[in-house]
Amino acid sequence: MQNKLFIGNLSFKLGEDDIRELFEKFGNITEVAIPRNRENDKPRGFAFITFENEDSAKKALALDGHEVDGRKIRVSIATGEKRTGGAGAGGRGGERRASSYND
Repeated sequence: MQNKLFIGNLSFKLGEDDIRELFEKFGNITEVAIPRNRENDKPRGFAFITFENEDSAKKALALDGHEVDGRKIRVSIATGEKRTGGAGAGGRGGERRASSYND
């Protein structure tokens, strides 16, 4: 087990303070990261939270399936795996170039 959690299916309206408020009852949070879309700088609908210790992260898993701002959030241990453009990541990934389709 580790102390970093993945929080998915978040409302795009939630900010770092909202996420901290929701999870701080489980323990001290050292970092909240909300990835943003590179093209329009909007939140991507998920976040990562790092707790000071594993016990706090373990307790926070209780919020999995909890409704927040009209959406049931997913809370799980962050695996540290980076998603690539493979089929398992939901697409080809990377830039698409017309020349690659015409070759």
